[in-house]
Amino acid sequence: MNIHQKELFPIGLGTWHMGENKNKKDQEIKALRTGIEYGATAIDTAEMYGEGGSELLVGEAIRPFNREDLFLISKVYPWNASKKQLPISLENSLKRLATDYLDLYLLHWTGNVPIEETIEALEEAKKAGKIKAWGVSNFDVKDLKEMYEKENGQYCQANQVLYNLGERGIEFDLFPFMKEKQLPLIAYAPIAEGDSLGANLTRNKSLQQIAENHQATIFQILLAWSIRYDQTLAIPQSSNAEHVIENVKAAGIQLSETEVKQLDEEFPKPTKKQPLAII
Repeated sequence: MNIHQKELFPIGLGTWHMGENKNKKDQEIKALRTGIEYGATAIDTAEMYGEGGSELLVGEAIRPFNREDLFLISKVYPWNASKKQLPISLENSLKRLATDYLDLYLLHWTGNVPIEETIEALEEAKKAGKIKAWGVSNFDVKDLKEMYEKENGQYCQANQVLYNLGERGIEFDLFPFMKEKQLPLIAYAPIAEGDSLGANLTRNKSLQQIAENHQATIFQILLAWSIRYDQTLAIPQSSNAEHVIENVKAAGIQLSETEVKQLDEEFPKPTKKQPLAII
């Protein structure tokens, strides 16, 4: 996957719900550092996560590593995405992350600040060297079309949305539109773990068989499926170092056409427009 002329390992490290419990701090830092050691370069966080706690955790976790080898992503609240407030939010994120710049800064979801104002603020941050690139999150087709109509809207470098085998709604229109625009996808919750959907996936016979075929876990198959197209970065979240290693190794699994078709039969593609899934 390529964002802003930087080739990325297709599986990154999500940090939602991390940095919220001091008792888990050491475990979470170990998980993040393990992921980096095993080849994950992209780390996704947001000012929303733990109200900055996640960014603080990431800042500490990456300290032993060369900053230039990493790809840091953070997100700004919609109500902080104005020309006046965005630079303040960005500066606070940079301080928490203990870095001079972000590789990618995302508008977390659509809000009341006009998108053209947010784009202007993001472009100013880029010119100032505070961010290398910017993008959006939880944008549906109509939101992207509105963005592309605005000045400098074409400089958007990614759209982060929920995407996994059990939640394929974006394949009807959003994903095709993004491919047409050559806009990379950042897939959050790619494993759908920890909810009823995740439980249903783990019990699926086809997934179990495919996992056996590859001597892999079902979660690894779900990740391999989520990144089967080139321009996709999956950002699973785990505070367990062993699970993180499994996640990263999933990038080496290549599903066959037969296996992909088998999963299409079990989990059909959408046949009509669906509301953008958000958790």
